[in-house]
Amino acid sequence: MRIEQDIKLDFKDVLIRPKRSTLSSRKEVDISRQYSFKWSGHKYAGVPIIAANMDGVGTMAMARSFLKQGDGLSAALHKHYTLEQLVAFYESDARENAWFSMGVSEKDEEKLNAFLKSSAAKNLNKICIDVANGYSEPFALFVKKMRDRMPNVTIMAGNVVTGEMTEELILAGADVVKVGIGPGSVCTTRKMTGVGYPQLSAIIECADAAHGLGGLVCADGGCTVPGDLSKAFGAGSDFVMLGGMLAGHDECEAEIVEENGQKFVTFYGMSSNTAMHKHSGGVAEYRASEGKTVKIPYRGELSGTLQDILGGIRSACTYVGAKTLKELSKRTTFVRVTQQINNVFGAS
Repeated sequence: MRIEQDIKLDFKDVLIRPKRSTLSSRKEVDISRQYSFKWSGHKYAGVPIIAANMDGVGTMAMARSFLKQGDGLSAALHKHYTLEQLVAFYESDARENAWFSMGVSEKDEEKLNAFLKSSAAKNLNKICIDVANGYSEPFALFVKKMRDRMPNVTIMAGNVVTGEMTEELILAGADVVKVGIGPGSVCTTRKMTGVGYPQLSAIIECADAAHGLGGLVCADGGCTVPGDLSKAFGAGSDFVMLGGMLAGHDECEAEIVEENGQKFVTFYGMSSNTAMHKHSGGVAEYRASEGKTVKIPYRGELSGTLQDILGGIRSACTYVGAKTLKELSKRTTFVRVTQQINNVFGAS
């Protein structure tokens, strides 16, 4: 046993210090990014925000909505679409705004194998290999196996929270490493296992490791307000993945329930009892649920929420004089705080 004495920080622990700026308007800020992926060689251009691969967020409808938005946002499709649904989707235009998601189970690999034999296989260019614990040696070997099999496909893999495992996954063939263990709004991993890492420090350390090898990172989880995305990008994250902030909208393909005149949708973690009963027939004897199920207010169309998110990031850039999102991390100085929001009239 050992104790690390260095303080590790979360989004709530810091604010971004403002700096003198020549910018006169948010309209002057470009929040798109351009990347060339290390292994696949593909180019990316767009706003680097990804809808999480959860039932109620990473939907085909979300990807189609992002296509209409025209900013280059993308959705990591959840793992539970049928082969037929995936083939039909990847023969449509919206495929450019989606990541094909999979785990490492035999069932996941069988579905991928079947997809690669289909007529839509030629249109697959981005894949998200997603597990709760990216620290197992078999996971790194699986990433290498997928890289060898699909050399021209961009691979995002995770989740991890430390530099050494970020490096291992990049060397195994990942173009993007997904960062985050336990920070999600419907994740209970930290409660159930005691395992995790403060998300801001995880981003800083993993980004530093990835960029040294020509790889990229995607901050996954922990964002609750638009300012958290600015902090994630300021900390060096190349992409930010959102779950709860995008949940509850029309594009989430969730059932809307009305109670006492109020409309709600059910939102749950992918390791929750709800998800495991829905997709796996229940919780296996050897494990515990590591997610929760909540009811959240129905929020209508996504456009208003996206305006808040993108507008918040543009505004953060103006406060530090960053004309582009790429400049934000170079102009970010974090100030440690004990309080950042005045909630005297409520948390909204």
